[in-house]
Amino acid sequence: MTQINPKTVTADERGVIRIYGIDLPADQIQLFAERPQTGGDDPWPLRASLGVTADLNEDSIEIVDVEALGEIGLAGYLTLGNGVAPADVEPYRELLTGVQGHVAIVFSSAFKGAAQTLSPAPPLRFIAAFREEGAPVTFEALPDDSAKGTLSDAPRKKPVSDAAMSGRVATIALLVMALLVWLMIKIAG
Repeated sequence: MTQINPKTVTADERGVIRIYGIDLPADQIQLFAERPQTGGDDPWPLRASLGVTADLNEDSIEIVDVEALGEIGLAGYLTLGNGVAPADVEPYRELLTGVQGHVAIVFSSAFKGAAQTLSPAPPLRFIAAFREEGAPVTFEALPDDSAKGTLSDAPRKKPVSDAAMSGRVATIALLVMALLVWLMIKIAG
């Protein structure tokens, strides 16, 4: 796993998952996590605690009650539910197993492609950051010979025959003569 800077979000960041513990009583979690619907200057406590000023995509932030995960636990939720490689989670398994209460899982898409510097403040407590496991990319030759193609054997446009060229010249000449006849009739008439 490549090192992830938990406080820096780059504009092109994709696939990073940051986990924050929320040190609040269970009855205050909803008020902390939900964006106010007043439309005024009411701050969103979660955004303020992350230390960001830009808008966040609330659909890319999950608030999870760790106890509700049961036997799967937070480590299992990250690997099975969010595509983090088990090998990346393993060094943090003891830490993740010890987490209690609620956590905020913040995905890269929450920042809407805006570069940010995070400065988490209570009640948020940084736990860990992981990268989603991507499918391995390989570039192999296609198996069928027809996929290779050949540019040199591409059909060429055949040259215009002398008869076709003569027909075009004759058509243009007839149109010019017809235009001259019409012009003479207009002038004489």
